[in-house]
Amino acid sequence: MSTTTLTEKPGEPGKPSELGSARRLLRGLPWLVVRQHRVALACVLGLTVLTALWIAYERHELVQLLDAKGWPEKDPGRPMENNRGYEYITNIINGLPLILAVFVGAPLIAGDQESGTAQLVTTQSVTRRQWLIAKLGLAYGLALISGLVLSALFTWWWKPHRSLFLSEWIDGVIFDNTGPVLPAFLLFLTAAGVTIGALVRRMLPAMVGTFLFTSVTTVFVWDEIRVRLGSPQMFTYPKDTELPARFHDVYELDRWVGSADGTLYGWGTCAEATDEAQNACIKEHGIVNDVIEYLDYGQMATMQWTAAGILLAGTILLTAFTLWWTSRRPL
Repeated sequence: MSTTTLTEKPGEPGKPSELGSARRLLRGLPWLVVRQHRVALACVLGLTVLTALWIAYERHELVQLLDAKGWPEKDPGRPMENNRGYEYITNIINGLPLILAVFVGAPLIAGDQESGTAQLVTTQSVTRRQWLIAKLGLAYGLALISGLVLSALFTWWWKPHRSLFLSEWIDGVIFDNTGPVLPAFLLFLTAAGVTIGALVRRMLPAMVGTFLFTSVTTVFVWDEIRVRLGSPQMFTYPKDTELPARFHDVYELDRWVGSADGTLYGWGTCAEATDEAQNACIKEHGIVNDVIEYLDYGQMATMQWTAAGILLAGTILLTAFTLWWTSRRPL
């Protein structure tokens, strides 16, 4: 493919030459990248601002309602049940990783490679590494800003009133949207989209591949990883008694019945058809305790920072691979 070579020609008095204009633009490569992706940039930032304002409004409404009902001295009922605002906000935040990965990350390099823009830019006194850093800086900066803003506001809304929210702290809608996890998750999936785009080199296939990768990661893989980030604990208490109130915030992983000597049996070991048969089974096995395996709410912060560390490590590896791959492959 032939390339256009810019040659300096005398310009009209008072007007910059084409080469002078090109050099000025190329010295402002970050500005060029922002201009190139201004639609995606405006959409994501606009969505972030609107969601942030919505969270602030919903929190204000919740505080007003709780004050009117005398919370925490009085029971406020279930103010978050069927809360449409909460449902819409969490849907938006949960969809943000997919939006950034598919519509920002995947086309970032693949679009320039497919259109030939990457080859043109790197022939105009701009190194390939400068071009890559400018592109990645835009995508990662956008992911980081959106993640930090929405995570901070969602945490501000949820944490003081967590006992009123219907979702458990370990659920993705809470765990992944508070603390350091959301910005780290956005960075990782954006990096994954960029890497897939660099490998595929075609924008539409890259977007489809990124959509599939993001869907599998968020719906299946991450749910399995999340619950394994904590350290499970065991608690034994007399059979057929209530758990102490301090266990109301725990996430139950498994449940057993146990004998006095510490032997554990499956929860349904003595699930017999009649009370007489069930009592005989309990007596035969010497079952006197209920046992739960659980994750305590106090582990949440450690688990979130561990999750963020894993995601950031993945981001670094994907970024390093993308830089290495793109710097060696022809554009």
